[in-house]
Amino acid sequence: MNHSRTFSRRATLASLAGAALTGTATLRASASERYGRTVRFATFNASLNRATQGALVTDLSTPDNAQARNVAETIQRVNPDILLINEFDYVEGGGAVRLFLDNYLSRGHNGARPIHFPHYFTGPVNTGVPSGVDLDGKNGVVTTPGSDAYGQDAFGYGFFPGQYGMVVLSKFPIDTRAVRTFQHFLWKDMPGNVIPPGYYSDAARAILRLSSKSHWDVPIRLGHETVHFLVSHPTPPTFDGAEDRNGRRNHDEIRLWADYIGGHTRSAYLYDDKGVRGGLRPGSRFVIAGDQNADPYDGDSYDHAVRQFLDHPAINLPAKPPASAGGVEAAKLQGGANIGQIGDPAYDTGDFSDTAPGNLRVDHVLPSKGLLPGRNGVFWPTSDDPLYRLVGDGRTVVTSDHRMVWQDVRLG
Repeated sequence: MNHSRTFSRRATLASLAGAALTGTATLRASASERYGRTVRFATFNASLNRATQGALVTDLSTPDNAQARNVAETIQRVNPDILLINEFDYVEGGGAVRLFLDNYLSRGHNGARPIHFPHYFTGPVNTGVPSGVDLDGKNGVVTTPGSDAYGQDAFGYGFFPGQYGMVVLSKFPIDTRAVRTFQHFLWKDMPGNVIPPGYYSDAARAILRLSSKSHWDVPIRLGHETVHFLVSHPTPPTFDGAEDRNGRRNHDEIRLWADYIGGHTRSAYLYDDKGVRGGLRPGSRFVIAGDQNADPYDGDSYDHAVRQFLDHPAINLPAKPPASAGGVEAAKLQGGANIGQIGDPAYDTGDFSDTAPGNLRVDHVLPSKGLLPGRNGVFWPTSDDPLYRLVGDGRTVVTSDHRMVWQDVRLG
């Protein structure tokens, strides 16, 4: 279905814990000054992924990488308290995370003040992990890293294990012993799944994991309260064929969290990587965050996948979604596929090709009932803003093709 976008009616809108160095606020009060009042959650697909294993460690080993500096400055400008970074290559032992904290976030950039995250969590992901099975039915079983054919046969697409990983950074303590991960949950074990019929062999269906990276429930201690940070990065619903295997997988990756927060009846089938069954205890407070690779109206997602969150009774949506004036400007200037979309460009979070799919709202930060949503935003400055240099015009990706999304919440 084709729809026109009318700009005149749009608004202008192995787990680890470690230590960082110093940091204070750029735009607002420090976490300690705001403790007990407002906490800022954020997600940022920072494109800190590299084409070869070890390259990210090399780039972060000195404070001189231009893209990493831009990522760090963006984080410093928004100044979140709890942050998910998508597309941060996983390195066992957390070395890459510590290098980013020490060489980039702990140093001020262009007048932005350093930022301090005393706690972090990272862990293995499925991207680039060989499955040992010919998942795509081509080239036999490919087990040598570094090629597209290898990526197609991995549990999640990647040239090497850990590519496109994740990390959670926090100014507040993480209850690392209570973290739940769902890296190994099998897609076939989700009742009513939408695995493409007839596409995968029996051998593939028997071992194929649902999460293309991983799903983490990371409990954050806010004084005497706990908020569960539910983070993931579902596969893009593209780069497939008529079977729509990636679109369907994206849908069910999003569904995993929708079921997890949906009470015992919906979540009883789930099991985590320690074998513990079931979902989140009813009444628990949570924030869902991540690059969901799904827009509620536009793009290629299967059955409007992200509406499983946006229409969920356990989620307390803010009065207005996070927005920016930069997204409106970019969609208007770039035209192309943006003109045929129906979603409000103020809510876009990804600056994608104007040919296809156009700019989309794919990055989400969604608080639960029991949390009161406050201010929010998308870091997308307009071309007359000095910080526009951190996002650019979409032709050259100076930082990432995604924008940081943030949401303030208060304990209700």
